[in-house]
Amino acid sequence: MRPPPFSYADPSTVDEALDLLAQHGDDATILAGGQSLVPLLNFRLAQPAVIVDINRIADLAYIERRNGALEIGTLTRQRAVERSAAVSEACPLLGEAVADVGHVQTRNRGTVGGSLAHADPTAEISAAVTALGGSLRLRSASAERTLTPDEFFVSNLMTAIEPGEMLVAVALPVWPAGTATCFNEFSRRQGDFALAGAAAALTFGGDGRIERAGLGLLGVGDRPFDGAAIASELLCGEKPSEAAVQAVAERVQSSVDPLSDIHSPADYRRHLAGVVTRRALQGAIRRGTSG
Repeated sequence: MRPPPFSYADPSTVDEALDLLAQHGDDATILAGGQSLVPLLNFRLAQPAVIVDINRIADLAYIERRNGALEIGTLTRQRAVERSAAVSEACPLLGEAVADVGHVQTRNRGTVGGSLAHADPTAEISAAVTALGGSLRLRSASAERTLTPDEFFVSNLMTAIEPGEMLVAVALPVWPAGTATCFNEFSRRQGDFALAGAAAALTFGGDGRIERAGLGLLGVGDRPFDGAAIASELLCGEKPSEAAVQAVAERVQSSVDPLSDIHSPADYRRHLAGVVTRRALQGAIRRGTSG
């Protein structure tokens, strides 16, 4: 398998990259970690005229606390997130989710922005960003805008990124003290694409009642499923109980719209949506009430 012919550019600054994207529009594709793009090129499922390699842009690789959020540059390697003390302290759910992405070898090259921009509905990072209520910052040569996950993810392998734009960072709000999180997914083998997964975040008050809830699912539709409204309605203001958790799982299971593929029929993914939701919420509750 050989990729189609293309022109190659490797800018060293964000402005240079954006100028190239503005110049070439739909004909340009960004190369970051290459874990998704290179296979697409080899199968000729992607045939860009120009590849813009952003690996020399050091300003896009960072993990920093800014304005009450943890901001991560688009070129930050997944392995760096997995091993980051800042992520472990401020957004442990993201670190837990990233640890289930492929294998160490792919996480060494794969980037946070690359995974988000690829928009695979089975991606762990997308589910965690959805659960935490993150935001995605896009830039072009002339403008900048920030989108919610619901605005950013359009469908399977489709995002709201316009020609000439680049995802430059994701910002995750730092949840308050008393927050516990858990990530759970089901795959046939370690490192395989998950059939379904759930990322949960719960904030507990001093009286043990749940004050805030976040929930994001993967593998159960054509984009990440945001279950925060369901979890908030059934859990917030209450002390955690198995009955409430089961109610959330059943509501999620009836709300998702999974697709059938060679790995699993839709009905099985719908069943798994309830299973991983229950397990993720139970894990967060155990962590939040164990002290």
